[in-house]
Amino acid sequence: MLETLRQPIETGDVVVARANAHIRYPCRFLLIAAANPCKCGYLPDPARACARVPHCGEDYLGRISGPLMDRFDLRIEVPPVSVADLELPAASEGTTEVAARVAAARAVQAARYAGRPDVRVNADTEGEELEEIARPDVEGRALLNNVAGKFGLSARGYHRVLRVARTIADLDGAAQVARPHVAEAVSYRLVAES
Repeated sequence: MLETLRQPIETGDVVVARANAHIRYPCRFLLIAAANPCKCGYLPDPARACARVPHCGEDYLGRISGPLMDRFDLRIEVPPVSVADLELPAASEGTTEVAARVAAARAVQAARYAGRPDVRVNADTEGEELEEIARPDVEGRALLNNVAGKFGLSARGYHRVLRVARTIADLDGAAQVARPHVAEAVSYRLVAES
């Protein structure tokens, strides 16, 4: 069932094929998924992990194909919260400040793509337009090329990193994608690979 999501994630539409016709339905959506690191859920905890470590995690997450995983823009590992973590002070940036940065970034993107009904946000851009709006500075390009070679990023993965880096730059209020934006985008891409 998961594999059937590959085409809708990529194209933003679903095609229903019957003997006499093919019907295309638009379906732009935001996919958010969560998974345990392994079947028992304790892979990163040596005191509680099962006897099959690390094969348990490889088998469990191996059910998600590489092509499907390649379509996820952000991959974030969320470690368990310890009792000591509950005593930590609140985050320095609250939800109000984050919401304001997101609204400002969305306004920048709305202005960037004004008059384009097919493109609303950075995630919708492709080809030459993506290369134009998300072109990193010299250091950012060098980092991205180094990571692409070292970790074997696919063309899809490479372009997804560029889109995420452009969005991070928008959240930062930066006109150009710089090395720190690329580095952050790459960190979200490679968390599941390490």
